[in-house]
Amino acid sequence: MNPESLESCIDACNSCANACDNCSAQCLREEDVAAMVRCIELDIDCAQLCRATAAVLSRNSDGAGAICRLCAEWCKRCADECAKHQMYHCQQCAQACQRCAAECERMFASA
Repeated sequence: MNPESLESCIDACNSCANACDNCSAQCLREEDVAAMVRCIELDIDCAQLCRATAAVLSRNSDGAGAICRLCAEWCKRCADECAKHQMYHCQQCAQACQRCAAECERMFASA
């Protein structure tokens, strides 16, 4: 795998994980938390998957393509959910998830 692409994907995964953590924490502070449950669930799952993906990519593991495919799928799900909400933290999270999904798709396409 191209070292520059690898680094870019790792950065996108870490940024996405941080955005998801922030989004879930902010969603818990919203007035209608019940309306944010799906967003919070996806944020948590996505953050953990992004961190695992970054770790696998950091080791340049043989499983990088497979985990990137899975990460891209979950990032898209999280992005779609966050995009439904107008709060700034959800919009920022949606953008980070879209970027991560695109980077991961590039990685598994080249794996």
